[in-house]
Amino acid sequence: MIRKDSILYLYIICILALFHNLCFAKTPEELTKCICEGKAGELACLEELKNTSFENNKYADFAELLKGLCPENKAIEPAIDYYLALTRSSQLKYLEDTKSWDEYFAKGNDYRDDLVKSAQKAISLTTTRNALNINSKLLLYQFYKDQMSASSDTILADLIWSVGEYSQSGNDINTIKVVADKLVGYNEKGKAKELYKIYARKLAGSEVKDAELKNIAAGFYKEGNLELSESIYDIYIERISTRPAKGKLPPELINIAKDFTYRDAGSSDPFYAEKVFKKIEEIGGKKAFDESLIYLRGFNLEKVKAFAQAREIYIDLLKTFPVTLHADELTYKIGVISIYVLRDLKSGRDYFEQLVQKPVVSSYVLAGLYQLGLLKQWEEALAQAKEYYNLILAKAGETDPERAALTRERLNELEQNKPLDYNVKLGLDTALKEEFVNLDMSKLSLKSSDYLPEKDKEVNISSTSSLGPTGCLQVELQYLWSGDLGSAKPLSTQSEFPTTYKTAGTKVMVMVLVAPEGIIERGIDLIDAH
Repeated sequence: MIRKDSILYLYIICILALFHNLCFAKTPEELTKCICEGKAGELACLEELKNTSFENNKYADFAELLKGLCPENKAIEPAIDYYLALTRSSQLKYLEDTKSWDEYFAKGNDYRDDLVKSAQKAISLTTTRNALNINSKLLLYQFYKDQMSASSDTILADLIWSVGEYSQSGNDINTIKVVADKLVGYNEKGKAKELYKIYARKLAGSEVKDAELKNIAAGFYKEGNLELSESIYDIYIERISTRPAKGKLPPELINIAKDFTYRDAGSSDPFYAEKVFKKIEEIGGKKAFDESLIYLRGFNLEKVKAFAQAREIYIDLLKTFPVTLHADELTYKIGVISIYVLRDLKSGRDYFEQLVQKPVVSSYVLAGLYQLGLLKQWEEALAQAKEYYNLILAKAGETDPERAALTRERLNELEQNKPLDYNVKLGLDTALKEEFVNLDMSKLSLKSSDYLPEKDKEVNISSTSSLGPTGCLQVELQYLWSGDLGSAKPLSTQSEFPTTYKTAGTKVMVMVLVAPEGIIERGIDLIDAH
């Protein structure tokens, strides 16, 4: 039970704390005096004065104060110049956000001149060992980048070099992180990563212990700052890899790899996850991987279109754990990748044959039968194709209406002596015919908004292509979709479309990209409905 005198004591303490804050909070006049006296804490006073002004949107007043502030204190001059540049930058953004267009257009050019001249002056009065120098260059970069000026590239190069020089000093390393964070916002992820690595090395060179370093990396991961998290994890992994007790390392790394593996929502970096998986294998060998971890590694590779590597992982999983719960799924995926990615008809057909021998009829068994029938129809072995299709309908019943519907389409073609659907045939032609061997899927990527959709949940299927220069003419492209399209029937003019799936299982999405001059690329994607 809490005593009354304890409560009274706490109450008195709280009142005293409030009284202290009220009595010792500095007025603008006191802050100005603090800045001009040139004593310790002058920058803190300038920052506090800036915060007060910005909180009340008094940018113009603060700018005028700065212009006449402390002319006798030359030491504080670079800081005043930087804060004037920062004020004008913030003021312009405020006018844009509040749509104060009268002031924006009447005085905007003057504010921009103030920004540029003040930042340049702060830079000229300082060296790269000073954070004001770095912050002023960052302001200039942001200004010119926002103006879409070509000068921003030159300023960026100088900024990166300057941060490298700054990092050689013993100054606050948070300045490095601030610059990197801003560069991420400007989609300069490569440059930001360089700076994050510098920041991470400086952090690792401090007295930070292994456990704390790991927690810092995990914290940045939770914030969604994957570049910085990875840079710090790299150093953490390097540190613990040199420890005598290496046997404890794989479990540590497994948890890190799991955090970064592919997921539909949330932070992930499958490429970094695979980097860590390789480290696990390097240290602990294949015995460090259990069944679920092998599957996760393969799935992670599959989702970044590293299909050949994923196939090898899946084959290894089937060899190591032949009765895995994923056996049907993996056998089917290996067959699909063999044919549609690696152009290996024999291997793909062998895996489909293994699959359809299974006594329990799963969606994968039905999908394997469909692929076998499709290959026979493509090869014009029509009687054998019909046998496979009829077997599907006999086994499927009402369990897989989508597979049954596709099968009936193929049977209808056979019964009416029609050719195989053009899009379907072209998907197989480009995957298996030697004349299309140059189509390596490097210029076309298919993507689903959700790779693990629940049944009947709408997902968006899209495609992106990286074609060479086409001059000033707009190229008319055709998008010839085939495979497991679910509820959708996309037109050849659609580069993306929404769809839903009524049954669980792996859905194979195929697309051939056609330009007026002919076929230019092909693509494939796998979606796992559940």
